[in-house]
Amino acid sequence: MLTKKSLKSIGWREWVSLPEFGITAIKAKVDSGARTSALHATHVRYIKKTDGSTVVSFLVTSQLKPLKSVRVEAPLIEKRLVRSSIGHATLRPVILTHLQLDGETWPIEITLINRDPMGFRMLIGRQALKRRFLINPSRSFVRSKEIENSRSEGGSIE
Repeated sequence: MLTKKSLKSIGWREWVSLPEFGITAIKAKVDSGARTSALHATHVRYIKKTDGSTVVSFLVTSQLKPLKSVRVEAPLIEKRLVRSSIGHATLRPVILTHLQLDGETWPIEITLINRDPMGFRMLIGRQALKRRFLINPSRSFVRSKEIENSRSEGGSIE
């Protein structure tokens, strides 16, 4: 059984990695009010495979360096109606990938949406953190030291 003492604390924002996408560092907002995680995606395309499955192809663009982007493909899990914090509902593609934080890697569902107007390229929702971390809203980058130090290595989307 998990207890508060066995869970690590994280800050309200953290540097995380998406290793399957080759993204070694992306600044993410930790949001316990959001059920599902979200990733900034533009130029979203749906590609039908010969076996009947669908793959989503999209760009993840750096916030600080707009010319730096990564083209990513991932299997489409489903399209889901997601309501924003202001109540606006959108139908978003949902993918499954692995998130890495503080040396741990685990699978999470991510919805794809253009987050240009937002302050963070990624939002980590409560489902991704459930039974793994406690959120300390007064701290930032608690578990990100290793990633923060390696951001200059090239796979960073800031």
